[in-house]
Amino acid sequence: MLIKVGINAVALWVAALVVQGVRLGEDASKLSTRLLTIVLVAAVFGIVNAVVKPIATFFSFPAIVLTLGLFTFVVNAFMLQITEWVCHGLGLDFSIDHFFWNAVMAALVITLVSMLLNFLLPEHDNR
Repeated sequence: MLIKVGINAVALWVAALVVQGVRLGEDASKLSTRLLTIVLVAAVFGIVNAVVKPIATFFSFPAIVLTLGLFTFVVNAFMLQITEWVCHGLGLDFSIDHFFWNAVMAALVITLVSMLLNFLLPEHDNR
């Protein structure tokens, strides 16, 4: 679970660096505060993906099929928006300026970085 949070943290950090309208922990004065913010936002993002994403994917299944899976990026952008809303309520510094361009581009970057990191870091089965 900690590896998944770490992967989410790196993916969110890269998305905040690459996508113009995404800000993550920029108001923090110390590096430790910024890193803690990134990790906490990644944990919130993981919880939102575990709880809300299956429901959103179920209801958007026809659109996902019609677009040959591309609507999944819109669902992922919606998960980022929910994460932003929850983080705002928790007082964490995470914001996205515009849903369509910024959130969808950030979802694309997060997907690519997560895929790369999951490929490089093999899962260990502890049975």
